[in-house]
Amino acid sequence: MAAPSNVGALHRNLLAALGTGIASGQYRAGQVLTLDGVSAEHGVSRSVAREAIRVLESMGMVASRRRVGITIQPSEQWNVFDPLVIRWRLESQDRAALLVSLSELRRGFEPAAAALAARRANPHQCRILAAAVSDMVIHGRSGDLESYLLADKVFHRTLLEASGNEMFRALNDVVAEILTGRTHHHMMPANPNPVAIELHDEVARAIRLRDEAAAERAMRAIIDEAAAAVSDEFSADLDQDVGL
Repeated sequence: MAAPSNVGALHRNLLAALGTGIASGQYRAGQVLTLDGVSAEHGVSRSVAREAIRVLESMGMVASRRRVGITIQPSEQWNVFDPLVIRWRLESQDRAALLVSLSELRRGFEPAAAALAARRANPHQCRILAAAVSDMVIHGRSGDLESYLLADKVFHRTLLEASGNEMFRALNDVVAEILTGRTHHHMMPANPNPVAIELHDEVARAIRLRDEAAAERAMRAIIDEAAAAVSDEFSADLDQDVGL
């Protein structure tokens, strides 16, 4: 019998393999799997396979029916706000379209969250925002992208929390997955754009000064800068692929 830690690792690995396989189209919508087939293909027990299928079912990626099997669901049925679904889709060929969609989503709520934060943030949250910007400056100059990512995620998490809106706060994991995906899929420059860091500082300062309009405007500029940078990265990759 596998140790609990090993079972956990098997579950996570199988879940990631199935999730990325569905997101990439390796498993097609309408395709029917069986527990025995999943177990044999990935070398895991039926119980591990069953738990992974239950998670995927909760995400809308599969539907399990007795005497039918496990049916892969079309993307329209997926919980597109689930951070794992976002992560898996970012690993697929759908990455460019997904990032456009996610940028549009962020434009819809983060500027509004920044304006609310300018109205509601407490002094402690203002200090965290300022410290996160300071860390971004330091790690941006050194090119330590993992530490920069951590500071960036702290900044956006604190901003959403400072908005005082539980719906915005619930989107923190979505934003964190977007930021993580951009870094881990090499869509960040070796040294982050100083303009982007300055815009984060503008947001933090506007929130501290209770300037809702300035906070909203600077937050929108952050999203626009990130979207433009990702677009430029994909254009460069495309040009390289076609030999331009």
